[in-house]
Amino acid sequence: MYHVVAEYLLETPFPLAEVAAMMAGEQSSGTFVRVAGETDELRARAAAQVVSIVEEGEAAAQTLPSAYVARKGAAGPFRRARVRIAYPTGNIGRNLATLASTVSGNLYDIGEITGLKLLSLDIPAAYRLRYALPAVGLQGTRDSLGVPEGPIFGTIIKPNVGMRPDQIADLVDQLCAAGVDFIKDDEVCANPDIAPLTERVPAVMAVIRKWRDRTGRRVMMAFNITDETDAMRRHADLVAAEGGSCVMASLNWCGLSGMETLRAHTPLAIHAHRNGFGAMSRHPLLGMDFAAYHALYRLAGIDHMHVHGIGGKFVDSATEVTEAARACLRPLSYGGADDRVMPAFSSGQWAGTLPHTVTAAEGADFMFMCGGGILAHPDGPAAGIKSLREAYEAVAAGEALEQAAATRPALAAAMRFFGPR
Repeated sequence: MYHVVAEYLLETPFPLAEVAAMMAGEQSSGTFVRVAGETDELRARAAAQVVSIVEEGEAAAQTLPSAYVARKGAAGPFRRARVRIAYPTGNIGRNLATLASTVSGNLYDIGEITGLKLLSLDIPAAYRLRYALPAVGLQGTRDSLGVPEGPIFGTIIKPNVGMRPDQIADLVDQLCAAGVDFIKDDEVCANPDIAPLTERVPAVMAVIRKWRDRTGRRVMMAFNITDETDAMRRHADLVAAEGGSCVMASLNWCGLSGMETLRAHTPLAIHAHRNGFGAMSRHPLLGMDFAAYHALYRLAGIDHMHVHGIGGKFVDSATEVTEAARACLRPLSYGGADDRVMPAFSSGQWAGTLPHTVTAAEGADFMFMCGGGILAHPDGPAAGIKSLREAYEAVAAGEALEQAAATRPALAAAMRFFGPR
């Protein structure tokens, strides 16, 4: 029998082994007392098992409130531990929503628990193969773009919202002329009244086709089709009919089932935006770490995944961004098919942050998206793109950017403009 193994960071004032067993029972065959029909044979087949408990110290005060703890007068100490629980896949079947419910679900509401974070998921190869693989993935993205090596350099449509389709198409024209590989909508621009997808997609794709016919370059545009499920399918069909290669969706608001349905419907690359993930991840003893989060959405068959950026405008540390990128670039299950996804770095990125990004990704298999880093370059967007390519040339040659800038004017201008102030 195969098992999905979930690792948690747990805090409780009650005995750790008792609470861990309670967690396993709650999310498999049991409840707080043994019930009729819960035979030994059934428990042997369907009960989750506590694999390990590793204590990680204690706190004098509880992290999260619990009326149950107050009612029981449990004053501490509040012990913390890493707990691993194995869930039989036979309980779940091929059912992504139920997998998520099993490894999280009611666990966050158990009265004895004053802190809980889902840290990671170990997924057996045979079980992973029951779910969708990326339709495009790493190599498919490169093949679609005609970019066999080096980072995928891209940008974001700015202003985020408010432009008409013709204005967006004009901006895309400038970006294609500048030499970008990839362009994406912002997460808040999906189907606004002023620029509906039915008008925006044909206008933008006409520009992209023009540049493809003129230069042979195949710029990938990730149209934000975030919506209810039927609408997303219609929007994906429109993008495909216009010769597009990529759609984008906001994972947390479309949900696992919505993403599965989209994957089943379209062969286009799915650019996965994680906006809202901070609500799940920022608290150290509540929610879900990226390692567990991205595993669930990779089972839905996404192709690219946002990981934020090193030195960017968001809260992530360099270590967190690095761990997220490397997680994307590893198979979910060794021994299975190649299901790696392209990490997408964004947020405050420019030529000067590229060396750290190459180190984080342990190579060049990543998307490097710059808004201001391209569009606000003092010599224009073309120089912005050139500064990125010059920075990568320097990194690949083992040169420091300061040294390389002496003979690379676009990089030098970027370092003067975007560098420390």
